[in-house]
Order: sequence, then C-alpha cells, then structure tokens
Amino acid sequence: MHIFSPPSSDDLIRLLKAWRFWVVGALLGAAIGAAAFFIAPPDYRAQATVLVDFNLEEAWPEDTDRQQFYYLERESRKLEEIAWSDSVMERLSSGFGFPVKDLRGGKLILSQPAEGGWHFYALDPRDETANALASAWAQAFAEEVTQNVASSQSLNAFIEAEATQVADLPVERSQPLSTYLFVGTVGFLALSALVSLFFNNSK
Repeated sequence: MHIFSPPSSDDLIRLLKAWRFWVVGALLGAAIGAAAFFIAPPDYRAQATVLVDFNLEEAWPEDTDRQQFYYLERESRKLEEIAWSDSVMERLSSGFGFPVKDLRGGKLILSQPAEGGWHFYALDPRDETANALASAWAQAFAEEVTQNVASSQSLNAFIEAEATQVADLPVERSQPLSTYLFVGTVGFLALSALVSLFFNNSK
C-alpha cells in the first residue's frame, strides 16, 4: 500500500483482522498513560472563590437592560485588571517567592468573570502550596477591590467583593488520570493502525 493511495476495502479488512493487535495496543497505551501520570504527575490545582456583587438595582435603578449589560462588562474588565494588577501579583510574589511572570504565565488562572462567584485557581506540584496560593490570591483581590471602592478610584461605589471560600479549598490534579489513559489509548491505537496498514507485509 502506498502512503498517498486512497483507502480500499482491503485496508479495512486488514484492520479488522488485526483486532488482537488493536486490543494489545489499547491496553499498552493505557498502561503507558497511567505510568506517565504517576511518574510525572500534573500539578495540583486549588480553587478559591470570591463573591462579586455589582448591585445592579442600586447602581442602575431605572435604566435599560442594554445599559446594565455595558455596565457589567465595563466593571468586569476593571475587576479582572485588578486581579492581575502589579500590586496583587507582587504581593503574591513576595509571599511565595514565585516570579510575577510565572504567576501570570499559567501558575494562576482566573475563571470567566461575571456577577456571582469568581474562581481563583492556583497550580503547583505541592497541594499545600496550591491551596495557600489560591487562597492568598482571592483574599488579595477582595481586599484590593474593597480599598478601591472605599477610595472611589475607578470602580463603581456599589460593587462588593467578599472572599467566601479561602479555607480548606478543593484541591485536585489539573489533569485527571482518565485523560492520560484516554490519550495513551488513542495514541497507541493510531500507532497500531499505522503499523497494521503500512508495515504489515502484503502479498
């Protein structure tokens, strides 16, 4: 079979006849995926939560839904900028010893901002560090927002932010074992198909 030739019915028959090879490949791929998970496991991920209330009824008591929408969008962008601001990042950097570029480069993850619960994620090889870092980030954000509102700097005076989940946070691996098993299985099945089609001796 030429690599650029279109598939034929013989190719399908050859693949079906090699079902034992497929089963072995799937099991081997899953085993390799599991080994990779335990040898080089993904970082732990902790989640802290801050409750953000825009108080729309007080901020825009008589305005249209469209104006409220733009208000939410504008203030959400401001809050997101505060979460990644130099003051917040430098506070975390000095407290945990991580460079600011690492914190912004993937060690910290902010959920899609909206009214309600904002989720602050932190990743680290140690679950205790991930827990503490996520908690510190959420608290620093809530304090920075409160100070900003109190001093009437840039945020609307009706916005409130309260750190509601900063203790005993849920911590889990950033990627579950099932993902490694799936990737290993699919990868080896694809390799098995290539071996069966291109490297099997044809008559």
